[in-house]
Amino acid sequence: MTGIMGVISYGLGTIVGFFIIGMLLFWFIQDVTQKKHTVLRNFPVIGRLRFFFEQMGEYFRQYFFAGDRDEMPFNRATRAWVYREAKNEGGIIGFGSSNDLREPGSIIFVNHPFPVLEEDRLPTPSLLIGADHCRYPFEARSVTNISGMSFGAISEPAVRALSRGAGLAGCWMDTGEGGLSPYHLEGDCDVIMQIGTAKYGIRDGDGKFSPEKARELSHVVKAFEIKLSQGAKPGKGGVLPGAKVTAEISRIRGIPAGEDSISPNRHHDIANIDQLLDKVVYIRDLTGRPVGVKTAIGGWDFMNDLCEAILRRGVQDAPDFLVIDGGEGGSGAAPATLMDHMSLPIAEALPRVIDALLEAGLKDRIRVVASGKLVTSARAAWALCTGADFINTARGPMFALGCIQAMRCHMNTCPTGITTHNKRLQRGLVVEEKYVRVASYIRNMNKEIDMIAHSCGCRHARELRREHVRIVESANRSVALSMLHPYPAEAARAAVE
Repeated sequence: MTGIMGVISYGLGTIVGFFIIGMLLFWFIQDVTQKKHTVLRNFPVIGRLRFFFEQMGEYFRQYFFAGDRDEMPFNRATRAWVYREAKNEGGIIGFGSSNDLREPGSIIFVNHPFPVLEEDRLPTPSLLIGADHCRYPFEARSVTNISGMSFGAISEPAVRALSRGAGLAGCWMDTGEGGLSPYHLEGDCDVIMQIGTAKYGIRDGDGKFSPEKARELSHVVKAFEIKLSQGAKPGKGGVLPGAKVTAEISRIRGIPAGEDSISPNRHHDIANIDQLLDKVVYIRDLTGRPVGVKTAIGGWDFMNDLCEAILRRGVQDAPDFLVIDGGEGGSGAAPATLMDHMSLPIAEALPRVIDALLEAGLKDRIRVVASGKLVTSARAAWALCTGADFINTARGPMFALGCIQAMRCHMNTCPTGITTHNKRLQRGLVVEEKYVRVASYIRNMNKEIDMIAHSCGCRHARELRREHVRIVESANRSVALSMLHPYPAEAARAAVE
């Protein structure tokens, strides 16, 4: 018996050996005869290692070589912080911070010598959106909320977990431009319906805005958001590969199944500020719901022109909220050139937007939502100090769902099941487990924003102002945000003096 097994093993080994030799010979002939790749033509077979390491390099760096704060778009320290908050493990560390406070752009909050006592703290108040200007104002209870991620770009279990997590945490959830799915309503959370340039989910058979569908949606959503652009792709419409356009997504969006879903780079019926305000007023009157605008900021003209038009027409025509997205990119896939170089980062865009509203006397009329890599409580508190009323984050909740930053969002091969419609990969995302983590992340974000406020001497987060935070300009030198970006009245007074 032993002899027979030895013969069989020898035979199998011989077959495997011949197979390997055959494959190497095949690759050798293929490489030396092909004309596309110089390396393979000059170094057949072994040159393939170059392409392997090029493809896998980012994953090797992520786990073996990059430091905790070296990676982009989010480093390991940031991701680990979100994971801990989502698991309710607390953001406690020991032996000092690995955050280099000498790095330009770092945030340093101004601790008060006599911080607010526990018994003197107040709950951060909710704010009404659209008060006195629409039939159904929206009471927004949470400072931190879930930004737009379309069903299609993300999977069914991801939408379900986000919806249920938002409902448990008491925050809103933005649909993204892909339209409203039944899964957005599963968690009984506050939903904001985004109206993208292709009008997905709110269009008629000709692809135009449908008043009938808008009225129907108004019964289940809290507000509407007209998206002009976003940080991931300012000036470019969204693209959903045909492989991700399933029959269900086709039905929700009102487009053919299996074909690339490409939205225009702007609304065909909105070509200037007045047309934008006309559309805001029309949808608000039609639905009775608050209507806002989402945009990335490229310069100062847009906000100046918007404020001038509102003052000319009357504050009743103003959008009820503005979502300001930074040019740091986002959860959506986009051309690298636009993601890398188009539109201002949130650190520069947000102060200018707030200042324009303050100068025009519109800050109390228009709520401001800040978005753009604001996944930590410190970055969110900075936005509140600057003047934002709310925070939107997409990638924070994605990390809470289990995202490992595999950078495959556009390939339908997401290993965590978040951005793929592959049922085998979706199986790893257990809704009953992950929605609790989403809720914990949102709650702990709000809790730590309040903790920062209390340490600065504020009773709650909405008392934070620009003097409560400093920005590092160079090693061992920082400047107060109130001096880097003075409030308009203070800047005008200083100029006169």
